[in-house]
Amino acid sequence: MLAALIQTTSSDDPRENLARISARIREAANDGASFILTPEVSNCLSLSREHQDAVLQHEAHDLTLAGYQKLAAELSVWLSIGSLALKTDDADGRYANRSFVIDPTGAVTTRYDKIHMFDVDVTKDETYRESDGYRPGTRAAIAPTPFGTLGLSICYDVRFAYLYRALAQAGAEILLVPAAFSPVTGKAHWESLLRARAIETGCYVLAAAQTGTHRASVGKQRKTHGHSLAISPWGEVLADGGPEEGTVLVEIDHAEVAQARRKIAALGHDRNFEGP
Repeated sequence: MLAALIQTTSSDDPRENLARISARIREAANDGASFILTPEVSNCLSLSREHQDAVLQHEAHDLTLAGYQKLAAELSVWLSIGSLALKTDDADGRYANRSFVIDPTGAVTTRYDKIHMFDVDVTKDETYRESDGYRPGTRAAIAPTPFGTLGLSICYDVRFAYLYRALAQAGAEILLVPAAFSPVTGKAHWESLLRARAIETGCYVLAAAQTGTHRASVGKQRKTHGHSLAISPWGEVLADGGPEEGTVLVEIDHAEVAQARRKIAALGHDRNFEGP
């Protein structure tokens, strides 16, 4: 199975992002990809709550999601929409950071809301409080497909190994980590974390990433690390998208998962323990 990881520099304009990413999805399908993945917040990358309130929609009315559903059906491909920023009915007005798996008929088969919020102080000048604008999800999700069972996650989730172990033990064979990773933490940790998650679980890891400097019509511009990565179940880097926009193509062989897990059957070696 040929997978395609879309690496893009999303702006804060959902219509513009839909058009740009849709063009890349078409190209990937023409190149033979049957599973195509987009990064985190594919619809709108913005640090302005005011702007988000003006342009974001509830899922039922979101033009981006509807556009991708129509495109999946037209091209007869599976899509992983890394995540969309969506309005919710929460009393505090916080959004959902929600991932979608769409099948070749255009139907949404699985949803996942990001569980772990990026509330960090990377440097004196680079701080994030994701939980101020987004409410965390509470439920992990897997998605069966003809080419393997997907385990869903988003960006900062990658630092919490127990989530991926739970996904793998529930049947996941391909772990998805769409992201908008910061340049500082990306340079230091991105590849190491993704390789660790693959090695620990014997899963493929597919991580489509945002990259570059993101145009903002309101508020501060964000920068992201890029380097969309595909990792084998043995922890090898199969493909790296580098720092520029583009598409990463990678062959996925289901037999590689079984082979890695035969060599090191760590998923079945859990032990109960006390303490500390």
